[in-house]
Amino acid sequence: MSFDPTRPDAGVRQFTVRADDDGVRVDRWFKRHLPQVGFATVSRWARTGQIRVDGKRVKPEDRLATGQTLRVPPGGDEAKGRAAPKRRALTPEEEAQAEAMLITRTRSALVLNKPPGLATQGGTKTSSHVDGLLDAYADEGEPRPRLVHRLDKDTSGVLLVARSPGSAAFYSKRFSGRSAKKVYWALVVGVPDVKQGTIDAPIAKQPGSGGEKMHVDVEGGQTARTLYRVVDKAGNSASWVELQPLTGRTHQLRVHMAAIGHPIVGDGKYGGPDAFLTGSISRKMHLHARRLVIEEPDGETLDVSADLPEHFAASMVQLGFDEHASDAEPDKGRPPLTKEDRKQVAKAHAKQYRKGRRGERKGRAEGGSRTGKAPVGVKDDRKAPATRAPAKGAGPRGGAKAGPKAGPAKPAARKPAAARPPAAKPRTGPRKPR
Repeated sequence: MSFDPTRPDAGVRQFTVRADDDGVRVDRWFKRHLPQVGFATVSRWARTGQIRVDGKRVKPEDRLATGQTLRVPPGGDEAKGRAAPKRRALTPEEEAQAEAMLITRTRSALVLNKPPGLATQGGTKTSSHVDGLLDAYADEGEPRPRLVHRLDKDTSGVLLVARSPGSAAFYSKRFSGRSAKKVYWALVVGVPDVKQGTIDAPIAKQPGSGGEKMHVDVEGGQTARTLYRVVDKAGNSASWVELQPLTGRTHQLRVHMAAIGHPIVGDGKYGGPDAFLTGSISRKMHLHARRLVIEEPDGETLDVSADLPEHFAASMVQLGFDEHASDAEPDKGRPPLTKEDRKQVAKAHAKQYRKGRRGERKGRAEGGSRTGKAPVGVKDDRKAPATRAPAKGAGPRGGAKAGPKAGPAKPAARKPAAARPPAAKPRTGPRKPR
């Protein structure tokens, strides 16, 4: 049942606190659900005992709990004469586009499959975007759905939208707290040496790009970590990888894959000309948010997957990849490294190190003063067994050949102390008067 506080005959209202409002302050609850009632009115109602929770007086800063009954008096002077915000009328084409994107609807969320090329939010030169289509999902009397995270314009896949201010706050906490698990599929150029690992490389805005481009900045960047796994490969030309961001930096997956020498296919912004494959493979970016696992306000788990866009699916077929080879399962910890895994990790690290050294030598040969930052490396997040420290006094592995007269080692000869000036001869006899 809905209530109109502008009606003079509106009576006392009672609301049951939902799960997505658990722990919310009383004044914040009003801002979410009765925004026409200002803070001054809420404070006055609380001070005079007109607001009650389970029959008890409350203060604006008190917090609510799921299942409690909130009593709200009639009125709200600030609402008089204030018209409800008008919603933009959508064209039939926009209505159809919104309907085609919808994967599922729950009590608290809408889950969309965002197509590539459609921005999540608008900008100065962006008139078509997901945010502009959200009115299509709200019935009369319902709040307008709200974005709680975003995908890059050319990235496709799962996009969650909250259906109310309360659920928006709930989901935002799950994304910022990193309890939401996201798994992406990507086609990348080449084949990573380490087939399953972690990219740990800080990211910052690239100077001179106007904030439109990011880069790896070991010294001044924000922490950024990405798990990846090679699912399959097409010779040495391309690989299909699963990517799971452990942090949420701008363009993180694109920057990280380019930084280790395997840019995402079609990502010319970070991979340059090398990001495009020859033949009939699409030049569009091949990055897709395949799966999202997130907690719902009612305690249930929302687990949803999005189908690939047409160009991505066609490229998978052309490269011989089978979609069923991956279920996009979020990482749950890895088994210990095998001996072969450790060799691959060491080999990849050595390769990256040599690349960095070649860059330094080239800079010196050209007479430059380039100091160059350390190359981005890849490490496997599975623990390698600790190596045992050699016994005290032990030589190198395998030992050196013993001489013909092996015996106790002679102590090293001590170096003679530096010559000191002779000490002054002590003075004898009476002192001469000054």
